[in-house]
Amino acid sequence: MKVALFLPNWIGDLVMATPAIRALRQQFPSATFLGICKPYVAPTLDGSPWFDRMLFLGGKGRGWMSVARELRRERLDLAVLFPNSFRSAWVSWLAGAKRIVGYDRYLRGWMLTDRLHATRDDKGGFKPMPIIDDYNRLAQTAGCPNPGYRMELFTTPSDEQAADEVWRRHGFDSHRETVCLNPGAAFGAAKYWQAEHFAKIAQDLSDRRDAQVLVLCGPSEREMANRIASLAERPRVRSLADAPLSLGLTKALVKRSTLLVTTDSGPRHFAAAFDRPVVSLFGPTHIEWTETYFAKAIHLQKKVPCGPCQLRVCPTDHRCMKELTPAEVYRAAEELLDRHGRMPVPAGRQAC
Repeated sequence: MKVALFLPNWIGDLVMATPAIRALRQQFPSATFLGICKPYVAPTLDGSPWFDRMLFLGGKGRGWMSVARELRRERLDLAVLFPNSFRSAWVSWLAGAKRIVGYDRYLRGWMLTDRLHATRDDKGGFKPMPIIDDYNRLAQTAGCPNPGYRMELFTTPSDEQAADEVWRRHGFDSHRETVCLNPGAAFGAAKYWQAEHFAKIAQDLSDRRDAQVLVLCGPSEREMANRIASLAERPRVRSLADAPLSLGLTKALVKRSTLLVTTDSGPRHFAAAFDRPVVSLFGPTHIEWTETYFAKAIHLQKKVPCGPCQLRVCPTDHRCMKELTPAEVYRAAEELLDRHGRMPVPAGRQAC
C-alpha cells in the first residue's frame, strides 16, 4: 500500500497535524508513507518515524507537475490532503491516487473521492473551529479511530548537540528554571508584542524566580532578540541571535525549557508537542482556530472592538497587543511554573 500525505504549509499547522499523521501511520503500519511539503516546514518533522520518504514542492525542478509525475509512478492507494489548496488535489488527481481525502474547498470537490465540509456559521461564513479537529476528521475519514489531541515532535542528535552548545555558551545551569521567550511571528507584525514588554517579563522572571531566560528568534528576528536581552539588563537573560539558527535547534531548546512564553506563532506548538507549559499571547487571530486542548497552556487575549481581525498588519493602533500588560503575562507564567514547572530535560534526550 502507498500513502501520500500532503502536509500543511505552516509550521504550527504541521505540528497540529501530528496526531492525525501518527494515527494514519498506526492504522496502516505496513504501508509506504510519502510526505509532500514545502522545504521550509520539513525540519519540523525531523527525527519522526512516520515517513519513508519526503517529496518537496518548490525549488528548482520541484514544481507540482514534477511531483505529480513522481507520485504517479508510485501508484498511490491513498492521498490525504491537509491543505485546502486546489493544487494539492490537482497533484493527487494527476497522480492517479485511488482515494483522495480532503475538504471540499476552492472548487476542488470533483477531484476528491472522500469529501469533507468545513463548519459554517449562521451567515454562511466559515466558523472558527480548531484546525486540529479538522485534521483529525481527515484521518478518521481515511479509516482511523479518533487520533486524540496529543501532538508530538522529535529531535535529532545534531539538534541536541546544538542546544548543548547554546547552554554552554550562555553558562546556563541545567538544574535552574529556564524560560524561553519567543517574540517573533512569521504571520506578520500584527502578532508582535512590544520588545519592552518581553524585556520586563525577562526581568521579573530573573529577579523574582531566579530563572534563566533565553530569547528565541528566527533568522530575520536576531535584532529583536538582541534588543530584548539588552533591555532586560540581567546576566541570566540571553539571546539566541548569535547561534547558528535552525528549526531543530529551536525544538531542542523548547524541549529542555521549563516554560515557553510566546506570540501566536509556530514554535508555540513545540511546547505542547514536548509537554512543556506555554503562555500564548493572542492579538489579531482567533484562538479557536488553533486551540489544541493542551492542559498546560494559558491563552491571553484582550477583547477589543476591532478584533480578532485576522490581519497581518494592524491598520489602526494595535490595541489588541498593546493593552496586554507584562503584569498579566507574568502572572500567567508564574501560575504555570508553580503548577506544572519541572526541571529541564537532560541534554542528549532525543524523543519527547
